[in-house]
Amino acid sequence: MTDIIKSIDAEKRTAFAVADLMAAAARTAPKGCGVDEIETFILSGSEKDILAKHMNDIARETGADFYRRDSENVNDSHCVVMIGVKNIPLALDACGLCGFKDCAEMAEAGAHCAFKLTDLGIALGSAVSVAADHRIDNRILFSAGKGALRMNIFSDRVTVCYGIPLSTKGKSVFFDRAEQAEQD
Repeated sequence: MTDIIKSIDAEKRTAFAVADLMAAAARTAPKGCGVDEIETFILSGSEKDILAKHMNDIARETGADFYRRDSENVNDSHCVVMIGVKNIPLALDACGLCGFKDCAEMAEAGAHCAFKLTDLGIALGSAVSVAADHRIDNRILFSAGKGALRMNIFSDRVTVCYGIPLSTKGKSVFFDRAEQAEQD
């Protein structure tokens, strides 16, 4: 007797397997001076629902409707890979790449280390390239990062993060989004 696996079950399992690979890709992505301050999480089920709720709350509070639209993308996804970076400056002599004289001045102003933000961007690119290599629809969402910060899932030093929802529907849920928002 042969077991039959429905496509929807295989696709969901694959999305979670790819999410694991994406977290590994973010971890192994090149980092400034080889110092790793990246944090990753994979949200699904009730935690994914909480993320979408926070995104909707932000939409209501700010009037920025794209948070609501993006929360629908989160709802339509199997899981969300969250990637953030701790804002711990590298303390390089005479850097100033962040626009401040030194790391102390940057920290006092509440700004972000340019190296850490670059590390985050490279980690995000590495993660979404894994999803693309496996043909899993995805989109980097700033709005999901803002929702995740409200959830307090990251350590206190993480002040910038993004979410990458993963979907395996017949048509990508991440396209035609402007039209969808206008129709609602």
